[in-house]
Amino acid sequence: MIFKKMLKNLISINLLVFLIILPSSSTIDEDFNLWINDFKKEAIEYGISKKTVDDVISNAKFLPNVIKYDRYQPEFYEDTFTYIKKRTNKKKLKKGISLYKKEKKIIDKVEKKFLVEKELLLALMGIETNFGNYLGKMDIISSLATLSFDQRRSQFFTKELLILLNLIDKGIIKKDILYGSWAGAFGNFQFMPRTIKDYAIDYDNDQIIELKSIDDSFASAANYLNKIGWKKNTPCYTKIKLKEGTPKKYLNSSARKIKNKKKVKFFKKYIENSDTLILNDDLLAGIITPDKDIIPGSKTYTPAYLVYENYEKILSWNRSLRFALAVCTLKDNFKNEI
Repeated sequence: MIFKKMLKNLISINLLVFLIILPSSSTIDEDFNLWINDFKKEAIEYGISKKTVDDVISNAKFLPNVIKYDRYQPEFYEDTFTYIKKRTNKKKLKKGISLYKKEKKIIDKVEKKFLVEKELLLALMGIETNFGNYLGKMDIISSLATLSFDQRRSQFFTKELLILLNLIDKGIIKKDILYGSWAGAFGNFQFMPRTIKDYAIDYDNDQIIELKSIDDSFASAANYLNKIGWKKNTPCYTKIKLKEGTPKKYLNSSARKIKNKKKVKFFKKYIENSDTLILNDDLLAGIITPDKDIIPGSKTYTPAYLVYENYEKILSWNRSLRFALAVCTLKDNFKNEI
């Protein structure tokens, strides 16, 4: 109860600050239009045709809600238990099994070709879009333009927008279907433009990459995981109970990089009842304490997890400790049912 009250107060304070510093809508619109004009020049210099730039960017709008969503992502304020429970429930498991039975032939074919477990692909699709039921309704061009105009991660989103325009210019992606998440992600697995460019596949050979179709989206997700080094049938994490006094230098609460990794046998001395866990002594691992330093009032040593190489591959997909834990948890749940 105390934690929920603290969290509510923290969110309220942040929202108040956000509203105070937000310029008036007329000022924003004027500044945004100036930014659009500058961006058009940059896009043409990048090599995108003037026709595509005019057709696609001229209708872009500043979306205030996108800025709000960017500031208040659940990965930053939900505790790990709540975050995982919401995303790995029995209802989601049932939906995933139903989809697999319906699309078994193509999903099994993709698993065999790319050496990526079907359970992982189902888990990712389930958490990203609830198996295609929540693809997002935001105009991706406007979302990316808004985030590019915003100063928090302008360089990153400007590059994503340029890549997307290039994909449209080359006829790889149709602009009319570009509706997705507030962050500019698209399709069943919520690919960002750079990911589409580097890993998306026209698996059904219809001359267009359609990431809302089962064939192209599953093959593209599997291709991505295969290319970044996912190792089939090896673990993501082991939940552990740390002993009080475990050196804090080994505790990771940031998803940017898992630091101070050691072989599992090194960490055993810090784990309660390590002899009762199924552990591979020779696996390289790190310790994460995902609530530490992030969730108000959280304990230092709990919850805690040993995480392995595959876990870090999921972090490459989405740089969130909780997201990666939820994906790996749902993957394991599917393995027990399919």
